[in-house]
Amino acid sequence: MAALISRTGLSYYIRPEIARCETEQNVIFNMAHNMEASRPKESWVGLSSLSQNLDKTPRISQLDGAGCKRGHRVIVAASPPTEESVVAAEPLTKEDLVGYLASGCKPKENWRIGTEHEKFGFELATLRPMKYEQIADLLNSIAERFDWDKIMEGDHIIGLKQGKQSISLEPGGQFELSGAPLETLHQTCAEVNSHLYQVKAVTEEMGIGFLGTGFQPKWGLNDIPIMPKGRYEIMRNYMPKVGSLGLDMMFRTCTVQVNLDFSSESDMIRKFRAGLALQPIATALFANSPFTEGKPNGYLSMRRFISVTFCQIWTDTDNNRAGMLPFVFDESFGFEQYVDYALDVPMYFVYRNKKYIDCSGMSFRDFLAGKLPPIPGELPTLNDWENHLTTIFPEVRLKRYLEMRGADGGPWRRLCALPAFWVFGFFSLYMHTLGAGFSCAQFRDVVGILYDEVSLQNIIDMTSDWTLEERQMLRNKVPKTGLKTPFRDGLLRHVAEDVVKYAKDGLERRGYKETAFLNEVAEVVRTGVTPAEKLLELYNGKWGQCVDPVFEELLY
Repeated sequence: MAALISRTGLSYYIRPEIARCETEQNVIFNMAHNMEASRPKESWVGLSSLSQNLDKTPRISQLDGAGCKRGHRVIVAASPPTEESVVAAEPLTKEDLVGYLASGCKPKENWRIGTEHEKFGFELATLRPMKYEQIADLLNSIAERFDWDKIMEGDHIIGLKQGKQSISLEPGGQFELSGAPLETLHQTCAEVNSHLYQVKAVTEEMGIGFLGTGFQPKWGLNDIPIMPKGRYEIMRNYMPKVGSLGLDMMFRTCTVQVNLDFSSESDMIRKFRAGLALQPIATALFANSPFTEGKPNGYLSMRRFISVTFCQIWTDTDNNRAGMLPFVFDESFGFEQYVDYALDVPMYFVYRNKKYIDCSGMSFRDFLAGKLPPIPGELPTLNDWENHLTTIFPEVRLKRYLEMRGADGGPWRRLCALPAFWVFGFFSLYMHTLGAGFSCAQFRDVVGILYDEVSLQNIIDMTSDWTLEERQMLRNKVPKTGLKTPFRDGLLRHVAEDVVKYAKDGLERRGYKETAFLNEVAEVVRTGVTPAEKLLELYNGKWGQCVDPVFEELLY
């Protein structure tokens, strides 16, 4: 494996160590001494020759290579990536890339829940989207009032960081909180509430509100501001070449996702397969984007429709950037197969010398061999690999943890329901098979039902005969028909009813008084009416076919 060393050659050498993951087959490479496997957004870097000048601005984490304090962390984020201060002393190999993914394996006692949620900012007086200048004022105010570190790209503030939480901007100014990895749903909900309190404390003074929905309900693409992030300029130019809906996906959608850990390659495989098979149920239960440019769009989840359609109409070289990843169900699937897939997903950019270099449509496999035409002879770093992985958009995404990506953005009361659903829902479906003798104490050394071996295996057994055609059918139809989607001898709602019932049972056995977090989901299943259908009823009734009241209905 390649050793990592500072490009400056002055201050830090990262010694590779070999560790064995909990699997019968693979030897897993620990990427770096003291590197945290739980979050790929941080890495130890030393730039001592530059750190002496930072005492004047101690609250800013500079991401463009300008420097960092000795011994402090630099954020390795996709926007922008770190400068190439960490490079390979030897060329990276495919084995290194496999090892990077496998380094996410961790023992059960270290498993956590991570949540990420996006929301649309808008002016309360006009309902128009926030401009970047307003977002910059908001970020600066939050940083100064609540002690967050600022993340800069050149002269522009593009995010904040505090501990293991970060705030970032999506292409159209969607405001995202990436939460810390936490143990319980109470902690997750407390984190969400703290974030929203801080945001509202500032935005109320600015006349700004935030909207919880999956798709911008009123404004067209030309009305959406463009964030000053170099990677988005490249993506904005590339998207129209591979489909007509890519810019909508970038600028007009919001999601909520849950990030979950795995202990081994085999554990990752089972969770990946279960997540892919059952992702359409999450889409149905959290469908919340029925409006486009002021009118009903014919879908319950316009965001998911765009994702499905965009995947289907991509060119032959790009059609695997998103979707259901059928190869995950092959017997040969594992870390290596995901690496092979990602190596051939077309790239967007490489970040060098404080600039984004357009490599759109090119292959990371060629990059690995030093054959990228814009930078011939240049070899990738693990930062490059990490950032490439963030440009892949399947239903479930593998990094050093698994991301469940099927739910629309929603109001605050649903932000805690999604992790409750994923962690305790699908994988508690057969929890009752363990019997009454399974005590609550046995839950307390793990995060939740998802991490129980018996219930996970049961869900794998339940979905093992679902065909590729059935999984794709659910993905295609659920954005329009939600819980009313026919499936085998019934409706998708009937599957969801059992899921939520046993989810509640599992939460009660866990003993942390967390069942209330499922109330929102339980109500959707009980009535069979998705959040989007409730909005459409209001639109055709109380709202008099005007979409403007949705900004108040779904206001944070």
